[in-house]
Amino acid sequence: MKKIISYIMLIALFASSCSKTYDKMEMNPNNPESVPASLVLNGVEVSLAPGAWGLQQRWNQFSCCNYNYYGNQEYNWGGASLSYGTLKNVVKMEAEALKSGATAVNPYSAIGKFVRAYLFYQMTMTVGDLPMTEALKGAENLKPKYNTQKEVFVQVNKWLEEANADFASLITKADNSLLGDFYYNNDLRKWQKLVNTFRLRVLITLSKKDTDADLNVKATFAKIIGGASTYPIFSSMNDNFQFVYVNPFNKYPSNPDNYGFDATRYNTSSTFLNLLTANKDPRTFVVAEPAGSKLKAGLLPSDYAAFVGASPAADLADMSSKAGTNNGAAFVPGEYSFNGRKRYYSTYLAENTFIVGYPEMCFNMAEAINRGWVTGDAEQWYKNGINASHGFYGIKEGANTFFYLKAGGKVTEGGDYTPYNVNFSFATFYAQPAVKYAGNNAMGLEQIIKQKYVAFFQNSGSEAYFNYRRTGFPAFSLGGPGTGNSAGANKIPVRFKYPASESSNNAANYKDAINSQFGGNDDINAKIWVIK
Repeated sequence: MKKIISYIMLIALFASSCSKTYDKMEMNPNNPESVPASLVLNGVEVSLAPGAWGLQQRWNQFSCCNYNYYGNQEYNWGGASLSYGTLKNVVKMEAEALKSGATAVNPYSAIGKFVRAYLFYQMTMTVGDLPMTEALKGAENLKPKYNTQKEVFVQVNKWLEEANADFASLITKADNSLLGDFYYNNDLRKWQKLVNTFRLRVLITLSKKDTDADLNVKATFAKIIGGASTYPIFSSMNDNFQFVYVNPFNKYPSNPDNYGFDATRYNTSSTFLNLLTANKDPRTFVVAEPAGSKLKAGLLPSDYAAFVGASPAADLADMSSKAGTNNGAAFVPGEYSFNGRKRYYSTYLAENTFIVGYPEMCFNMAEAINRGWVTGDAEQWYKNGINASHGFYGIKEGANTFFYLKAGGKVTEGGDYTPYNVNFSFATFYAQPAVKYAGNNAMGLEQIIKQKYVAFFQNSGSEAYFNYRRTGFPAFSLGGPGTGNSAGANKIPVRFKYPASESSNNAANYKDAINSQFGGNDDINAKIWVIK
């Protein structure tokens, strides 16, 4: 009997040993089970960069593609690309911070709250209602219910309130445990400013809901502006939340490498360029080049009339035939302005891309004052926003030198450009009736939104479009085939559809969300709650 028991114990011991050996063999030494929170943060931060010169900027009507092989200006939107993958990494980052011994309130958890707020804001502005409360739970809940867009905005504001308080607490404790932050070099004070500045964007976005008691938009905006020590905000361009390009690792999207492919395939959009030229704004000379046909007709490159934008609504074949070429031996002067090749194609680091920028904040302040939410000098904030944007493009008082690529010229680091000089006076520029702030009235509000739009050029993702959708300013081009969508050429959609994965993997909840919002049709032309 003892021999039998011993034999059974031996078998059990052998089985246990085999199991442990199998478990060890099953582990992949090249696939770490745990990573530092700082490393996860680095990946999360990369995913926040909005980029420039992509489809979003065409939908913002900043530039036009004139070559159908590269694309078009159409708003035939399908399913949105949502950010739940990045949000899962945020959850992982927070867990790794706790695993390493961090307290419940730590820099990674505070940044995590901001990123959650930022991404859920972006997603709800794109599609409408979203899975939120029951989302990000993995196998625990594979079919999360949708929260209404109002509930999402309430939670976004809650996260931002908590993030501000968390950063304040960490700053008081002189916590220096944050690593891996390439946006602010681990500076918690800068992060706290970002949280509150971004919150001003969220509140301005809710302008059509400013009487909703649950959102408390006006009082919250006033609380932030009236409590500078508790709710610090950006004070200059040095505070910008921006993606800085580094050669050769992260080159600016337009650069000498792709000049031969792209530089004559894109024209500056009339929606954007007409605003600049109508106001005799010197940013014209930085972001665009004079149209070749205008120079051939005798206009000077310093003449605003020499700059002509292509309408996003134009038929693509017609736009292509009029675009012309402005380099190489066979010079054909085009009718439209190309994008400023000196700035965007002669180096690899053209300009930083704002995610949340100081100029936008200035215009948000001016808009809140214009609307009567808070007291203050709307005109000064309006001026601050314009000056900050001018400074970003290197515009200064007095003589300014600009460049355009001469016929047959080649883009090089040194540049094969023709220089020209323009004298600029902000006082003269500002004295123009269309520019000088008209006061806290409807005209003044339109001026603020238009100048904010100009300052959004090639940055801040879809914010230029979101502001147009909310206010109607500036008037987007939509009267032709170029901007067509599924409802026809004369309408710009107001949302993306949900990803196809929602209708297949979360069908019941998806159907409920579509029924409650849009009468059962996942329609890109149906208004979402925030703009009703």
